Amino acid sequence: MKILIVGAGAVGGYFGARLHAAGRDVSFLVRPRRAALLREHGLRVRSPSGELDLTDVKLVDSAGLQAQYDLVILSSKAYDLDDAVASMAAAAVGPGTAILPLLNGMQHLDVLARRFGSEAVLGGQCVIASTLDADGVIRHLNSYAGLTFGELAGGSSERTRRLEQALTVEGFELRQSDDILQAMWEKWTMLATLASATSLMRASIGDILQGPGGLAFIEGVLAECAGVAELEGHRPGESFYHRTRGMLTEHGSTLTASMFRDIGNGNRIEADHIVGDLIRRGEAKGAKTTLLQLAYLHLKAYEAQRERVDQAPH
Repeated sequence: MKILIVGAGAVGGYFGARLHAAGRDVSFLVRPRRAALLREHGLRVRSPSGELDLTDVKLVDSAGLQAQYDLVILSSKAYDLDDAVASMAAAAVGPGTAILPLLNGMQHLDVLARRFGSEAVLGGQCVIASTLDADGVIRHLNSYAGLTFGELAGGSSERTRRLEQALTVEGFELRQSDDILQAMWEKWTMLATLASATSLMRASIGDILQGPGGLAFIEGVLAECAGVAELEGHRPGESFYHRTRGMLTEHGSTLTASMFRDIGNGNRIEADHIVGDLIRRGEAKGAKTTLLQLAYLHLKAYEAQRERVDQAPH
């Protein structure tokens, strides 16, 4: 099975490295700057699950795509989706190619279905705490990494069974889901709550809980996110909801969202894809999104400020 991974950052680079180390036929579609680092130093992963220094990875650019792939794994940030689609569309995707996106939210499913046809697109999500250092090293921050995928229509298929066999390797937990949309909505509920709360308050979960009304605030954001999911037909499961609430209300927790960390580093953020789109869907169904709207205002103000600073003469 020929696999193309679009991006070799903290997510795509980690999962791709594990697949490559297990002998899978993996190529990475990367930008010139990332390609230069990979050619000089190799694909480096530092992880409690085992370190990797891979010097023989296959690198391609959009001009070098000459063969169709059996599987394309999209690991870009949501705001880079259009560029990612444009870079791979011409040669990478054929009639039998499966596209597995690992992006946050749901908006990307519509974009990919319009461009490649809904039958080509799988649902997918990953759980991993990882970062990409300035020197190009992928650092896995804890001992867990997981990838879940499935047919958007539900159930299993010959395609998902083939993919399950190809993607089962050491270094991460793989799960084929018979209801991937439910799994994606549950992750979105958790992620939107964490991103909204920690980004708005510019603090970790534990620090928020130290303040007056902190617990009620976090529970309120979680209830709004879960309410939108329920109106969309994907009410979070009871065990998931209680597990998520416990994680988000743990006193002393240092947990923050990657969006919070991106703000601190002055980076781009997925405000529209993680929070804005959730509000849009909720408002269309009459959901209460008061706290989400406040968080979204904060995120959009950050984006405006960041753009103004970038455009200022130096």
